[in-house]
Amino acid sequence: MSAFTEKYVKEFMAALVAKNPGETEFHQAVREVLEAVAPTLEAYPHFLDAKIMERMVEPERVIMFRVPWMDDEGEIRINRGFRVQMNSAIGPYKGGIRFHASVNLSIMKFLAFEQTFKNALTTLPMGGAKGGSDFSPRGKSDAEVMRFCQSFMTELQRHIGPDTDVPAGDIGVGGREIGYMFGQYKRLRDEFTGTLTGKGQTWGGSLIRPEATGYGLCYFTEQMLATRGKSFKGQTVLVSGAGNVAQFAAQKAMRLGAKVVTLSDSDGFVYDPDGLTEEKLEYVMFLKNVRRGRISEYAQKYPSATYYPGERPWKIKCDIALPCATQNEIEAADAQKLVDGGCYCVAEGANMPSTPEAIKIIQGAGLLYSPGKASNAGGVATSGLEMTQNSMRQKWTAEEVDNYLRRIMSDIHANCLKYGTREDGTVDYVRGANVAGFMKVATAMLEQGLV
Repeated sequence: MSAFTEKYVKEFMAALVAKNPGETEFHQAVREVLEAVAPTLEAYPHFLDAKIMERMVEPERVIMFRVPWMDDEGEIRINRGFRVQMNSAIGPYKGGIRFHASVNLSIMKFLAFEQTFKNALTTLPMGGAKGGSDFSPRGKSDAEVMRFCQSFMTELQRHIGPDTDVPAGDIGVGGREIGYMFGQYKRLRDEFTGTLTGKGQTWGGSLIRPEATGYGLCYFTEQMLATRGKSFKGQTVLVSGAGNVAQFAAQKAMRLGAKVVTLSDSDGFVYDPDGLTEEKLEYVMFLKNVRRGRISEYAQKYPSATYYPGERPWKIKCDIALPCATQNEIEAADAQKLVDGGCYCVAEGANMPSTPEAIKIIQGAGLLYSPGKASNAGGVATSGLEMTQNSMRQKWTAEEVDNYLRRIMSDIHANCLKYGTREDGTVDYVRGANVAGFMKVATAMLEQGLV
């Protein structure tokens, strides 16, 4: 790090933290990008003169609102709703909605900031946003979830639209929640538009959308592995999470020849040394998507598996790790366990699942490492393809969408190589992804004037 870069990062972060106190996740996300792009700012001082980074970290709009609803016992509940519309330089705002007890303004800003770069990497015309609520669907009845979603959308509908902001799903928001929110949006606005993505197949949804983030993660990882003359075939893979991303990452990795041995949720993880099969994965999908059960039940059904309550899977020996659960799930000690256990590739399926200390250990040990903004961009890319199909009033085949997804993930990888290849031929995917996204967004902002 040059003297300029070190001084610039230090002063910028000090000002950011002072202006946004207590928003630790947001600070972390900005620092990662800043350290990666600071040399580019030094090389292209017109970005410094235009204060592009100062403008990028300031959301164009932050919406925070009350969400009142009534539970099945007739008791009134109050939650808080958010929508952070971060940047619209390259297209309408695009980003998911998260329903989870941990949701706060810091997490929404970090996710919206990350989304801006991720969307730019897809090459599709989409800006960055994120939204959600501290409401948790866990343990709620369908009727309670519907009433909450309708109340949430009653306010959010004022701020979104097909050419303004197109939300999608995220943690806690799947097909059920998207359906309830879309129904309320249509009822209030009296219009049937592609305002939400992740819709049902019978009313505007895209084939491959549920699979897209997990599949895209594996397509990107394939490209990473190829730089070392390797593939998924015969490799042992750890997957964290048991939701949408984890399920389809596991499925695609298995179909590419890997042995997937772990899944997890917030209560713990299961280790199956025999590896998942299509039959076992089908059970997991039923367990998590239909019954909304806990991953511990997998070990009850399959005696070959062991359940580790309150733990994460990173102590298990592996070749490849695919963190697909939530932010900061790989800490420094976890990263060291991965290194010691023979892991040579970590590709993120979740948003910012590795702490800065963990990343330092992973990269310092020479492992292949990809940040989520590159390797998990397949979900939002396919959401963009859903938007295109909605605008055209067409529905593409699964093969067509999958081919587009493969090509987009290949293009993202190529951009990471373009900006992240070191002099010795190795690749810094963090720098590559961040600089590629930055250059596209920064150039658009500069050309559109001071807005």
